Order: sequence, then C-alpha cells, then structure tokens
Amino acid sequence: MQKQGKACCGAGRGDRDTAPEGRDAMFLAAARAVPRASDRERAALRARLVAIPGGIFEMGARKSRFATDLDAPRRKVKLSPFLISATSVTNAEYARFTEATGYRTVAEREGWSFVFHLLLEDVAAWPVSPPGLPWWRRVDGACWSSPEGPGSDICGREDHPAVHIAWYDALAYCQWSGLQLPSEAQWERAARGGRARRKFPWGDELMPGGAHAMNIFQGHFPTHNTAEDGWQGTAPVRAFAPNDYGLYNMTGNVWEWAADRFGPLPKGDRLPPLDPVYDDDSPGAARAQRGGSYLCHDSYCDRYHVHSRTRNDPDSSTGNCGFRIVAEL
Repeated sequence: MQKQGKACCGAGRGDRDTAPEGRDAMFLAAARAVPRASDRERAALRARLVAIPGGIFEMGARKSRFATDLDAPRRKVKLSPFLISATSVTNAEYARFTEATGYRTVAEREGWSFVFHLLLEDVAAWPVSPPGLPWWRRVDGACWSSPEGPGSDICGREDHPAVHIAWYDALAYCQWSGLQLPSEAQWERAARGGRARRKFPWGDELMPGGAHAMNIFQGHFPTHNTAEDGWQGTAPVRAFAPNDYGLYNMTGNVWEWAADRFGPLPKGDRLPPLDPVYDDDSPGAARAQRGGSYLCHDSYCDRYHVHSRTRNDPDSSTGNCGFRIVAEL
C-alpha cells in the first residue's frame, strides 16, 4: 500500500491571506531585476561546473512509497549533455552574490523563516509552528546569514550549503550568474551518477560497508537526533564521498530546488521528448525539490533517494532548503 505524503520536509509560509498573487509577482520581479555579474565572473562560475553526458535514462521509482510524490513508475527520459555544480551553492558563494548585488532574500524581506526546533537554544521563545508541523518554528530574524535566527551566523560554515533559500532567491542567483536551476530530469540524471535503477548515488545500501554516506536524521524523529553521521544540521557540501560523476551530497543534507513546477514526471514514451522541463515562470506555482535533507528519516519520511521529490511554494524558506545550478553545454 502506498503511503500518502508526509510534510516533514518543508513548510509553506502560511501567510497567503493578503494578495498572494501580488506578493509572488513582487518576489519574481525582484529576482529578475538582479544585475548581471561581469562576463569574467560568469565565465569563472561556469568553469567550475561538471559535465554530465546526455542520452536516455530511466527516471523515477518502480513504485512510490508516497503516492502524492508522483515519482512512479519509472519512465525513459532523453537529455542533452549539460553542466552542473559539484555541490549545493555554499554560504560563501551566496555571500559573494549578495555582496555584489545587494539582493535581499524572501526571509530577509519578510523578517522570518522556519527553523528546526532541535537547532534552537530556546525552543519556547519561538512557539509558532505551521499546522501539524510542530518541529518547525517561525523564528524572527532567521535567514541564510543567520540560520538559527538572532545571534547565529555562518562563521565557520562558509562551506555549508546556503539555506533559508526560497525558489525566488535561487532564481535571483541564476539571474546574476548566468546559470540556471536544473530541471528535475537533469537533477536526477546527475544524482544517479550513471547507475541505473539504484536507490542512492552509490548503489542500493543505505550504509555501504556500514558507513554513513549522507547526512540524514538518526534517532527518533523529530525529538532526538543522535547525529551518528556527524551532523545535527547541515554538513559541509563535500562532507561525504562524491558519486561517479564527481557530485557531492545529491541525497541528504539539503533539499534542492528544481526549475520545474511540481506535477507528474515526464511520460515514458517510446521516443521520449528531448530535455523535458515544466516551467512557465508563473508566480506562485508550486515548485519541485529534490534529494531530501538532514531531516529525512525512515520512520517518517524517507525521501532521501535519487528518485525522491517533494514540493513547496516558491516563497517558502526553511533551514533545510538550498539549491545547485546548471548550464547548457
């Protein structure tokens, strides 16, 4: 029996009672208005990307564990060769972008974001949670540069993924850099590392050789994290071994935004269309996220496989949400 979706992964902002369409349009316009980086900067950013071969591959799972994820059955997808970043965009990289452009994220504009309760020193100080998700707390002042809110910063975490990043904030980085968010098909092709019909970037074992291979939740979700993999929250973007394409943390650590609107994956046609992507740039359209995060746990939400996907509102920012970038070859 397929399980219905469980929303441990992220939380929508839940404050859409006043002109949401206008607000989303404002965020999209702000992202599109970000000034371009210099040609030299753009070329340098592109030069750091990793080449992924094109071709036909099988996307999705044989059977969904969560029916609402729409990640089954497997289907054939055809892609052109492309480039992708070896890691999620880091705090250091996002800081360079904001310093160059003055861009302010959705969380900074609105003054708050969601933080996982076990990462807060005083949980009682932040009693507001989204409906049914008591482990997420609305924290005033939480944003990418203050991940746990007032008094926190990213010093010593420059090589961790930037978090509290809304889809619009990722789009703004792309506007500056001349790069793009990956389509879901590109993301999954890259995550698989050339391995067909496998659960993880390295194979089918959750812990190959008995060792942790990604940053997920250990213990009893959501009340006790033993952090056996070494990390309570985010880990450095190169904390674990890369897949066969040289890409790090394609599962676990942080959810990564895709370009696509959330919906059924491409059909498994006999002659699949080339480079499928479902993106009409509509403000407010729910977007797909891939890869799972440090909060994924088998007892509640094991969306830490290469085929796993979830969705969230494009203005949603949480402490387990980041992104990586791609470019055409």
